[in-house]
Amino acid sequence: MDLIMALNAGNPQTRLQAAMAAGTRPDPALLDALVTRCAVEPDFFVRDMLTWALTRLPAELTVPRLRAELGSAHAQARSQALHTLSKIGDRSVWPAITAALLHDADDEVARASWRTAAALVPDEHRQGLATELTAELGRGDRGVQRSLSRAMIMLGDVTEPALQPALTSDDPAVRAHARATLQLLHDPDAGFDLAVDEAIRIVALGPQRAGETVC
Repeated sequence: MDLIMALNAGNPQTRLQAAMAAGTRPDPALLDALVTRCAVEPDFFVRDMLTWALTRLPAELTVPRLRAELGSAHAQARSQALHTLSKIGDRSVWPAITAALLHDADDEVARASWRTAAALVPDEHRQGLATELTAELGRGDRGVQRSLSRAMIMLGDVTEPALQPALTSDDPAVRAHARATLQLLHDPDAGFDLAVDEAIRIVALGPQRAGETVC
């Protein structure tokens, strides 16, 4: 079976094998087919293999093609392009990670943009990124919040000052998420769920009643 046809086969195992073959024998002629498939592939494992296949191609070809996908109207195209760019690690991509992506209405796009931005941000922009990301505190379910906290922790020492205003937010969800992120910043080995539960308890009872002083 032709490899491009196999990438679009109905059987996910066939698509997985095709993506593996594309990565094992990198061929720039497959670039468009791989990127196009990333935008619509429903199977997580196949998407992961497609990303691996793209990382095996020359970055000077893949990076511009993936950057173009960041403006796609399709959320999965944007999220997969961001994910793949984070794996390639080309810091020239940083200017393409816009505020619109960081605050994308689609959770998967936002999560991918947070991870990618934190991985590629130049040192002189870390503080600005940390401040930008605090606008997303309290967003979504635990998985979304965990992704944001991990991205902020990646930014290191600029994170704590950026979190301070959120600790006194009028929104209890924002306060709890900020406090949990701060706890993880000081103790990265702590579990996120435990940190969130403790932060919610402190927000609900107040720091004095919870036996803790405000950070």
